[in-house]
Amino acid sequence: MAPDPPRRADPLHRAGSPRSDASAPAGERAVDTGPIEVRRSTRRRRTVSAYREGDRTIVLIPARMTVEEESRWVATMLDKLAAQEERRRRPRADLEERAARLSERYLGGRARPVAVRWVGNQNTRWGSCTPATGTIRLSHRLRDMPEYVLDYVLLHELAHLLVPGHGPDFWALLEAYPRTERARGFLEGVVAAERLRGTDEGKPTPG
Repeated sequence: MAPDPPRRADPLHRAGSPRSDASAPAGERAVDTGPIEVRRSTRRRRTVSAYREGDRTIVLIPARMTVEEESRWVATMLDKLAAQEERRRRPRADLEERAARLSERYLGGRARPVAVRWVGNQNTRWGSCTPATGTIRLSHRLRDMPEYVLDYVLLHELAHLLVPGHGPDFWALLEAYPRTERARGFLEGVVAAERLRGTDEGKPTPG
């Protein structure tokens, strides 16, 4: 992420002076969205990230940032989180219709699931499939990811309706999808980032 987002009006007020020490107490702000805690790190050089922790928003920034840069980035990350949460509240295109389109395009229409649904208790897998019942389940964590990543995971589970294991016949079915390697790389990057943050709950994989 580039360090200089467009300048914009800053509705926030700083509480306390900036500290460059990575272990120093973080500055906190109180806004309508709840308390915001800014954590500066000497190990960060350019990247900025943010996440929700209960009713608190945590923003991670490089220690070298000025107060002005910090204020701009906090506002930018609040907007980004709000947009992500709004997308999460809006349903994606009907999963069963999406599965039917993918099956028709890449699997000759042979994979026909009985049900495709989101689940919120699947943290160690991006998706899973039960061929005996024709049921596919997708982790709710995929909702905020790019369309091509969702399509890859869904296609992966559709292929399991035709080939249960992960042998050569299974992977041959996915060769037709042009973004298989890109999607796999994206998901591996998500897992790596979570490990660095110490939030890894097990390596999620397609089923």
